[in-house]
Amino acid sequence: MQQTTTDVLVIGSGIAGCAAALAAARDGADVTLATKATEPEDASSWWAQGGIAVTREDADAFREDIVTASDGEADPDAVDVLVENATAAVEDVLLDTLDIEFDTVAGSAKVDAIGTGAHEDEEFAYAREAAHSESRILHVNASTGRHILPPLLDHLQGLANVTIEQGTAALELVTHEGLVHGAILERDGEFAPCFAGATVLATGGIGALYPRTTNPPGSTGDGIAMAALAGADVADVEYVQFHPTAYAGDESGDTFLLSEAVRGEGGLLRNAEGERFMPGYHEDAELAPRDVVARAVRTEIDATGGVTLDVSPLDFAEEFPDLAHKCEEYGVDWSDGIPVAPAEHFLCGGVAVDDRGRASLDRLFAVGECSRTGVHGANRLASTSLLEGLVWGLRAGETAADAGEPEVVEAPDLLTRDPALPGNFARDKFVRLRRVMGEYVGLSRNHEDLDRAQAVLRRLKGEVDAYIRTRTARGLYELRSATVVALLVTRAASENPESKGCHYLESPSAAETGAGTGTGADGD
Repeated sequence: MQQTTTDVLVIGSGIAGCAAALAAARDGADVTLATKATEPEDASSWWAQGGIAVTREDADAFREDIVTASDGEADPDAVDVLVENATAAVEDVLLDTLDIEFDTVAGSAKVDAIGTGAHEDEEFAYAREAAHSESRILHVNASTGRHILPPLLDHLQGLANVTIEQGTAALELVTHEGLVHGAILERDGEFAPCFAGATVLATGGIGALYPRTTNPPGSTGDGIAMAALAGADVADVEYVQFHPTAYAGDESGDTFLLSEAVRGEGGLLRNAEGERFMPGYHEDAELAPRDVVARAVRTEIDATGGVTLDVSPLDFAEEFPDLAHKCEEYGVDWSDGIPVAPAEHFLCGGVAVDDRGRASLDRLFAVGECSRTGVHGANRLASTSLLEGLVWGLRAGETAADAGEPEVVEAPDLLTRDPALPGNFARDKFVRLRRVMGEYVGLSRNHEDLDRAQAVLRRLKGEVDAYIRTRTARGLYELRSATVVALLVTRAASENPESKGCHYLESPSAAETGAGTGTGADGD
């Protein structure tokens, strides 16, 4: 690879990174979008099923739902930014620019606005999901992400001032005198610096740190790790959200997500004895906040041997054809109920940013799941991830476009002095890391387990650091990112004495007896 310069470097190609690139390009900046992905499905946004929540007539209700789902930990100012900008962002990018055909009610004409203009907003087939007090979610079947991301990437590829570098990983940020000046990029084993006036991290989540996840395989926490190693502030990373209804699968960890929209349309959770159990855990039953449902599902699995999602109250194949096809692909007969179990789904914290996506290091921005805007607090409300990525991506891209000219500075000297490690080295270390995170830093935690995890992870990080000093390879850097973020999550969990949302601490008696110690990520 050759050394390059650009006005704005965006790292990651989900909806947040693409929105940042779009906004910066609209403001006249030259944009380089570097992504590990070689196909749209390599980005987490492609996997988003439920849809994108929007602000309808009752903005206060939307705010209240976000804060309630967050277990009271959401930043009110950040929530205001999300709610107040939701409709404009969705109409601008998804309706006016990309012409996304969200589902409408039967017989409706084409819709081109949300509650304004020539069409009434009732024409959209708004869905309702867990912890939402009303139906406000725009969707395309139960595979919204795959209908948004490809046309968004296609649109960017058609812009003269946007360069998309696929199959390209960021290994390390370039910093000098407190400023971020770009990153070292790698493709096909070659690496070189890309100097930028502003750098936007949009690298997605951390699912690769857990045995069972709904994330794509490349979700190794790269952006969070690079930012933390460069000295940027990181916050709320103890809040790791587990989705309650992923296909239980087998011990391989292979799974797929069953959208909350299924429960929103009437799907019921039953234990192995056929009992519907959620009314005994929360007044909102199957539509309780995700952390509540996930722990209840785990408890019932431990107590009875399994949990199924009963889709008999709805016409599953008609209402969710994509999910029905997925069940057929996995050999699941949904008429008997779909076996489900919690799986790692979303990181509510990340690189701490302000309302424009600015991190604590100058000229560094973070958007999407790798960022901590404050919107999600201790637990994310369903179908707000695409919205947060879109809103903050646009705001960050617009601000990044004015950050300044790229400056060539001295870049980190990455070495390739020693022979490459065996091909299975990183893979075997990942197995160890996932086992530790699944057993000790999962759906429920206790301080003894967190101490064990930190001890193992510190040794693993020391080992990886020793190898990386004289070797430069993407797999090794991804392993470093994973160990750094695993340590950050575990330390934050250990330092937070209060059970909130996704960070659930067992009582001492439960920890001693082993009650409730199952995690949502260890396979079933």
